[in-house]
Amino acid sequence: MTTAENGLDLAVNGGLVVRTSGRAPLNIGVSAGRIVRITSTPLTARRVVDAGGLLVLPGMVDTHVHLMDPGATDREDFPSGTAAAAARGVTTIIEHTHAEPIREPGDLTRKVEHLRGRSRVDYGLAAHIWPDRLGQISALWSAGVAFFKIFTCTTHGVPGLNNADLLHAFRALAEIDGRCLVHCEDECITARAEQMLRASGRTDGAILHEWRSREAELVAVQVVCLLARLTGVAATIAHVSSPPVAALIRHSRSLGADIAAEACPQYFTLREQDVHSAGALRKFTPPARARCSEDETEMWRLVRDGTFSHMSSDHAPSTRAQKDAGDIWDVPFGLPGLDTTMPVLLDAALRGRISVEDVVRIYAQAPARRYGLSPRKGSLWPGADADLVLVDPAARWVLHDEHVLSKAGWSPYSGRELRGAVTSVFLRGHEIAVDGVPVEERYGQFLPGLGARYS
Repeated sequence: MTTAENGLDLAVNGGLVVRTSGRAPLNIGVSAGRIVRITSTPLTARRVVDAGGLLVLPGMVDTHVHLMDPGATDREDFPSGTAAAAARGVTTIIEHTHAEPIREPGDLTRKVEHLRGRSRVDYGLAAHIWPDRLGQISALWSAGVAFFKIFTCTTHGVPGLNNADLLHAFRALAEIDGRCLVHCEDECITARAEQMLRASGRTDGAILHEWRSREAELVAVQVVCLLARLTGVAATIAHVSSPPVAALIRHSRSLGADIAAEACPQYFTLREQDVHSAGALRKFTPPARARCSEDETEMWRLVRDGTFSHMSSDHAPSTRAQKDAGDIWDVPFGLPGLDTTMPVLLDAALRGRISVEDVVRIYAQAPARRYGLSPRKGSLWPGADADLVLVDPAARWVLHDEHVLSKAGWSPYSGRELRGAVTSVFLRGHEIAVDGVPVEERYGQFLPGLGARYS
């Protein structure tokens, strides 16, 4: 069959196609931005890519991203943040910024307009639930937000919800089948700890683990799980930091709660004691909990057995200068992560901690399903968007700060040797990155959420 006869725009031939169910040598044909053929027979097209020796994965879907745009764009913006995403195989993100939060439908409209032409990947946008704007939930869901971010303690200037407001919000969300992502730390415990630590005059890095303690996270997760079970809301616990927290979620699921457990690589790879030497460069919350290799091994096991629902980066960057501009209390929370989440996962898979199929499940298919982006995103089947990631499993490289495309300009993983490398990335059939370098064109489109009213 000739190119003219089959009408394909792109063919990716000779690669090992990876799905959650396994892998097989298959060829993928693309037309008008969608996958239209998957076959064992080599395909012809206007452009043919030889993927011999490479793994072919779906584009990754990162559903917890902060790009500060509009807002504090000296920390990050959409052009730079989505360059980092594209370079490392993330073709879809769900973003929310705390500096300029979406709290009512007009905020969403203005942000979508502001972002036109600024994104290299497709994106959804999340809203924040504010205690005095609980009445906006239904309207925001209909307007097309991807989910609602909820805090149980005041963080990043966003007020936490008390238990009464949380129950009200969960009931409202359950009525409309809305989705939420909940940051779980108990306000009373964190506030008392902060008061005592500040009174003592301490500014050392170790305050993080006493301020944002294990107990504060566990108490909040327990409350959220109970209220989710009582209301029937579909809730995701953000950045689950340790096996005891995951165990609470697993138990709540066994009782019928629709609770997802979001994983982030920092809780698998960074250690609690790092804050003593790295200080503000390890200021994120909840803080790292792992103390030894056994803790990390258990976290990876919870990926393999399905306790962790999906992976995200929680990309919340600051430059080194911003992290140095004040004591541990004053500098921003957060780590850069879009540059490194996929490399860390590939490395874990190629070292045998998880499988490449697990990577596809937790960083593509499962988050796409959780937030209503499936089947268009997160999988390699006819009809899906042609979001493709080609990976060289034989590659070995050492990550350095100069590889970081985020405005942060640094990574907590700098100096680590990693296995596997993303070689090409396609978004709806457009090649958006080659060998870690994003193209200049910005093809990213806004993806309305599940509740949007389509004409």
